[in-house]
Amino acid sequence: MYGRLSTRSGPPEQHVVRLEQVPRWIEQEPLSPSASHSENETSDRGFVDPLTTSLAGSENGGTTYAATSKFHVDHDINAKLYLWRGTPWVLEVDAVVNSSNENLDEAHSSPGLHPAAGPGLAEECAALGGCRTGLAKVTSGYDLPARRVIHTVGPRYAVRYHTAAENALSHCYRSCLELLIEQELSSIAFPCIYTEAKGYPREPAGHVAIRTVRRFLEKHKDKITAVVFCTSNSTDTDIYKRLLPLYFPRDKHEEEIAATKLPSDVGDENGETVISERKIRISALPGIDGSPTSIIPVSGDVTPTYRSTAIKRNDSIDGLVDPAFMSMTRDPDQRRKEQWEKAAQSQAGWAWGRWLGLGGLGAPALSSTEQDSLHGRFLARANAVNLTEVAEMKILYRGGVDVDGRPIMVVVGAHFLLRCLDLERFVLYVVKEMEPLINRPYSMVYFHSAAALSIQPDLGWVKRLHQILGRRHKHNLHAIYILHPTIGLKTTVMALSLLVEPEVWKKVVYVDKLADLFRYVPREQLTIPDFVFQHDVELQGGKALGIDSRTRTKANRSLLTSR
Repeated sequence: MYGRLSTRSGPPEQHVVRLEQVPRWIEQEPLSPSASHSENETSDRGFVDPLTTSLAGSENGGTTYAATSKFHVDHDINAKLYLWRGTPWVLEVDAVVNSSNENLDEAHSSPGLHPAAGPGLAEECAALGGCRTGLAKVTSGYDLPARRVIHTVGPRYAVRYHTAAENALSHCYRSCLELLIEQELSSIAFPCIYTEAKGYPREPAGHVAIRTVRRFLEKHKDKITAVVFCTSNSTDTDIYKRLLPLYFPRDKHEEEIAATKLPSDVGDENGETVISERKIRISALPGIDGSPTSIIPVSGDVTPTYRSTAIKRNDSIDGLVDPAFMSMTRDPDQRRKEQWEKAAQSQAGWAWGRWLGLGGLGAPALSSTEQDSLHGRFLARANAVNLTEVAEMKILYRGGVDVDGRPIMVVVGAHFLLRCLDLERFVLYVVKEMEPLINRPYSMVYFHSAAALSIQPDLGWVKRLHQILGRRHKHNLHAIYILHPTIGLKTTVMALSLLVEPEVWKKVVYVDKLADLFRYVPREQLTIPDFVFQHDVELQGGKALGIDSRTRTKANRSLLTSR
């Protein structure tokens, strides 16, 4: 029934479990009351749970609960939830979460990481560098069934800092889910991020994990197809079976029971604990008529804006106050949700572009800051991985300088073979090779000779590559000299100049023969494949440059004479 997971390092083969073989939450049997009670007694014994205990204290010192459940039955959300007893590393999902230390280069030595990941994951972890508590970073899945591994760092726990640890743990789950959507993935498997080594009590941590996922799915359920909670022992399994009905009730009966079992504080709209002392209350200034002041409780930071105002003696106080002073910054999660919705609308609007082979041109534009951040992440990965096999393909390599002394980057279109190329690793190689050039003016030479028959990437991929290279690449690029262009290529460049980075594609200079190219770039500054000379002979006949050294020398001498 299961597939096999082979490993390079030679450990025994492991089963590969497909998502459809994992039981959904709606198919799980409820935990018996006796089992629930016995397990609860053995887990976190002696621990006073600040999550379920009233801080103010009730008359009998007991626990206070919500009057009505804040989590209603939602069959669409419940259908996306899975509970799996076993290791997440064998699951065939888009992403699997690894709870690691702050030094990601130590993540591969973690006992929880499956050996089938191979040495490549260890190498890429080292490339990412450190990761702060509560944040997440992504690497390739390598030999795992999962496409990606998302690394996050769980908090250490101390009772006196319960709220801080609780919110940090909540942010771990949110960061992983946000990164999942950012990577355009839809299914994820979570182990228990909290660990005994860091002292986090299991049941309070289970509350945080489950409610954070529930709040996130309420906002983004259309972008996520599956969330798998993975447990490694019976204690965690029973905790999840007991807590899941509180946050993911499957019917009205479970929702009514949850109303009596849920803690009074189940966090804000993101599942994070609300600290009343840190609320900011903004009150409008009283008017002339002495109207009472209205108080608006606000959670979070407020960034006021000011404008200069001419003050006069007869001005009322209301006239001197800019209304923007009392305005709040928008919720960053709401802003991010709107961006995702716009991206989805753009993708739907550009569906015809995919039919024409234009790819994902509807992706939203990135700001300068976002491009810099994206470029930095790719550069860090590129500097840490071995890209020798991409370099050996000779698709892109450094040349000398052009006639004005600008450095040259050479691209050979005929060497760009999609069937032999890992596009993700090629992008890393491009970022690494271009980095020394893009900080100052430079030029590019593209040999389209004999490349017309090669399958080229779609325009959406080209747009993404420009975003990764960043604004310095576009600003400092002087010209792109295209040798031996075809009608099809010119049509593609015209589409690029209209749809993808017009600033770049308006710098294209078409060159029909090698002799004309040497007007811009001296021959001795270029390493030119022999087939380019042969293609030039086929196109130009007797007027073309030959590939023997005497012809090249003669061409160089004539070029210098003309100059």
